[in-house]
Formats: sequence, structure tokens, C-alpha cells
Amino acid sequence: MTRKYTEDHEWIETDGSAATVGITHHAQDALGDVVFVDLPEVGRTYAQKDAAGVVESVKAAADVYMPVSGEVTEVNEALRADPGLANSDPLGAGWFFKLRLTQPAQLDALMDEAAYGQFSQN
Repeated sequence: MTRKYTEDHEWIETDGSAATVGITHHAQDALGDVVFVDLPEVGRTYAQKDAAGVVESVKAAADVYMPVSGEVTEVNEALRADPGLANSDPLGAGWFFKLRLTQPAQLDALMDEAAYGQFSQN
């Protein structure tokens, strides 16, 4: 499995043509306590950088963008029931949705962990 990162602070972990998407530690730190998530519709296809969901915290609301183009295959119902998972385990149980990649080559333009670490400190 490979994990990549976007400039909008989403992560995507791929396994073949399947992928899981969530927000990064940096994003959840900036947002503060997450109190609500609006997840995308299963079966819907989104283009890269489309807003696919919303995360709301006590401080702000932010869109969750598609890191790459794909069709949503599953959403994290546990996150809908307990939005705090986005804070307590953003890279694990706090994932937002899964998708089937339609343009896997788009992954090549995303950052690896080292590049994202540098980017998020600026």
C-alpha cells in the first residue's frame, strides 16, 4: 500500500485500483475538535479536486477534496456516528471514504510523506 498527500491536507492510500481517503494530522490539528462530517454519496464519480465532503469543527468548516478522480465505493459510517475519530485517529479509523480509481496516473503528482512533511511545516 502506498500513501500520498495533497496540498489540501488529504491523504490517499492505494492498493491497486482501490483507495482510502482521509484528512491528515495537520488538517485535524488546524480544525480542532471535529463535530460533524458530510460524506460523499456511494456510487457517485468525482473528478480530481472536486469537493466530495465537508468536515466541521468547533472552529471552522472545510471541504474534503478528491485527491484523484474516482467512484466512491464506501463511506465510513463509524465516522458519521463519531466525528471525533477524525481527531483521534485521522490516518486509521478516521478515514472518510473509499474509492475505485478511474485515473491512477493522477497519483504521480501527489506528495509522498517526506514532501508532505516539508510542505505542511511552511
